[in-house]
Amino acid sequence: MTSTSTPPGLARFNDLEDTAAAAALHEACASTAWAGRLLTARPYATADALYAASDAAMAELTPADLAEAMAGHPPIGRPKPGDPASAREQRGMAGASERLKEEMLELNLAYQERFGHVFLICATGRTAEEMRDAVKERIGNAPEQEREIVRTELGKINRIRLARLVEEEA
Repeated sequence: MTSTSTPPGLARFNDLEDTAAAAALHEACASTAWAGRLLTARPYATADALYAASDAAMAELTPADLAEAMAGHPPIGRPKPGDPASAREQRGMAGASERLKEEMLELNLAYQERFGHVFLICATGRTAEEMRDAVKERIGNAPEQEREIVRTELGKINRIRLARLVEEEA
């Protein structure tokens, strides 16, 4: 493949009908506004162009849009049944001790009580201990500061999920 050719997965995404493309984007992020911005910018010449559009759309999300996006994410340590993306991303919790899983559940609940939404972190490649330490560190943040951290973490998750979408072979 030359550097100027479009990856097969990206070409398929570009060619999808809007409804199917919206569904594929919804798998990456539950924000309707984010998906809408990415849909209107199709076709993408490169995966980097798609990632840049994702980053730009993420930066423009309102607090309500962020809340909608976060609602699509299960708590750390409790991926939704039938949600392979969350299960894959939260793999670091799979081998955690029962004590650590219980601690994470308590921290998730305390975080949700404080901020009104699920604790969101790009869990890919992180251990259970790293995720626990992150929630402990972030629970003391001001709500405005935490919202921007969530925006950054969500952007990382979206990029990982978009990469899986555009790099898929037929």
